[in-house]
Amino acid sequence: MDKLFDSELIFRSSRSSGPGGQNVNKVNTKIELRFNIPGSAILREDEKETLLEKLKNKINNEGVLIIISQNSRSQIKNKENALDKFYLLIEEALAPVKERKPIKQPRQAKEKRLDEKQKKSEKKDLRKPPQLD
Repeated sequence: MDKLFDSELIFRSSRSSGPGGQNVNKVNTKIELRFNIPGSAILREDEKETLLEKLKNKINNEGVLIIISQNSRSQIKNKENALDKFYLLIEEALAPVKERKPIKQPRQAKEKRLDEKQKKSEKKDLRKPPQLD
């Protein structure tokens, strides 16, 4: 999947608030990666819809996915970090959801659970002070 989206990614750099001492004031090390999901030529329509739904907290009103990296003092390392984050997000969002198969709980297990619940309730009732009527 690496290098697949590279033609559609936009990188912007700016001054970082991260580590770097005086270097922070002079060098643009913060990287902002932008990916326009609706305008992507690589993704199918169903994939676009899935990404827009699953990543809605990281997407702005125009449908642009924004990832920021400023962990390192190096612009190159921050760019690599942003790319890693991007590919991981895309991979996780497009992974098929495993369908849950409901199982029938055994009668004995259900009875045991209810019995334990009853015992715990009785134990807590015994801790209460007696009611004065």
